[in-house]
Amino acid sequence: MLSRIVSAVLLVLTGAVFGVIGTIAHQASVTWGITIPLGLIGALAAFAALLTGLRLLGHSRLPALLAALGAIAVILLFTQQSAGGSVLIPNNLAGQVWLVGTILIAAIAIAWPEVRGHRRTDAASRATA
Repeated sequence: MLSRIVSAVLLVLTGAVFGVIGTIAHQASVTWGITIPLGLIGALAAFAALLTGLRLLGHSRLPALLAALGAIAVILLFTQQSAGGSVLIPNNLAGQVWLVGTILIAAIAIAWPEVRGHRRTDAASRATA
């Protein structure tokens, strides 16, 4: 029981770390004739890779859900204005894509159907036939 609680806390903290790093990096861009938002692309790709990996390695949706909740909570916290007046996620296109993109990636990763479950039932039906 204790190991499940520790795992849940670590998953939320892992998601929060991805949310913090992505929030810091999402405004970075490079200009090679056109402006390419490398920070935003990298942050969204890393977040998607985290949730995809947790869904593929986990036996349920819960690990991906906990990591997503940690990341989204931190991201929503950073959208708020601090006492000094600074905002880490400004109301620009990159900030909006970072906020909405993480929520959409989390929704897709968590709602994605279980592929391994279908393989087990197919294998079980072949074994009984």
